[in-house]
Amino acid sequence: MNKVYIQDKKFDKLDLTEKAIDKGEYENCTFTNCNFSNSDLSNLNFANCQFVNCNLSMVKFSKTVLQDITFKDCKLLGVNFERCNEYLTAICFENCVLNLSSFYKLKLKTAKFKNCSLHEVDFTETDLTMALFENCDLSVATFLRTILEKADLRTAQNYSIDPETNRIKKAKFSANGLAGLLHKYDIIIE
Repeated sequence: MNKVYIQDKKFDKLDLTEKAIDKGEYENCTFTNCNFSNSDLSNLNFANCQFVNCNLSMVKFSKTVLQDITFKDCKLLGVNFERCNEYLTAICFENCVLNLSSFYKLKLKTAKFKNCSLHEVDFTETDLTMALFENCDLSVATFLRTILEKADLRTAQNYSIDPETNRIKKAKFSANGLAGLLHKYDIIIE
């Protein structure tokens, strides 16, 4: 099967639950109101693309390249980003639901998460240096041996991060969020 190269194209209301997307490279493309639920997007390259109001729940990203990608108003339930090509660059999630997804061992330096639901997301051994978590709900998210140096969690809520098992040097937290750093001590903060 020949791989295609598609540039500067707008895709609207695609339903890829029944058929597969063409294998290849997508550069500077916009996907709007598309349903990728349970689709196999393995071995594809996406560069400078936007996904707007799309359902990507349970999508398969094995060896998929994601460079300079924005997901806005998208549903990404149970996505194993860890299977992507390990060099995810300039990735941004705005108003997205990423519950039950995994970023295990990925390098997500400068990643942006804005107004996202990140319930039970796995950030084990993820490099989140200088990442932004703006108005994000991190309820039951896993942070273990995670690099959060210079990350900004000042407006994040419901996180539980153990400073002894994660690198948090120069990370930013609000005074209201300090309980999330002391959770394991089972103390009462008033």
